[in-house]
Amino acid sequence: QVQLVESGGGSVQPGGSLRLSCAASGINISLNYMAWYRQAPGKQRELVADIIRGDSTIYAEAVKGRFTMSRDDAKKTVYLQMNSLKPEDTAVYYCYARNIYSREIYWGQGTQVTVSS
Repeated sequence: QVQLVESGGGSVQPGGSLRLSCAASGINISLNYMAWYRQAPGKQRELVADIIRGDSTIYAEAVKGRFTMSRDDAKKTVYLQMNSLKPEDTAVYYCYARNIYSREIYWGQGTQVTVSS
């Protein structure tokens, strides 16, 4: 059974930092396109960052220079380091995986990030 389990969310003041983790089981993440999405209240889910192989990452314009996505294939975990957080970063953050061969898609359950003073 495939599971993506996010952790590391919480409440933080503007300018603060959080590190999200997504632990995968049941899949080999080195064979998957991995991404972080987020969904704010009343808005559509949007792509935050993605990583295909190695350190090749792409970021949404809104988070460039502040967020860093990384992966540890041995630990089957991807991370999202979020610095200089802004209130507009408040959302539920989801981990996403898509097998590069079968194109089967998996989602995590999400973790809440709240940025507020």
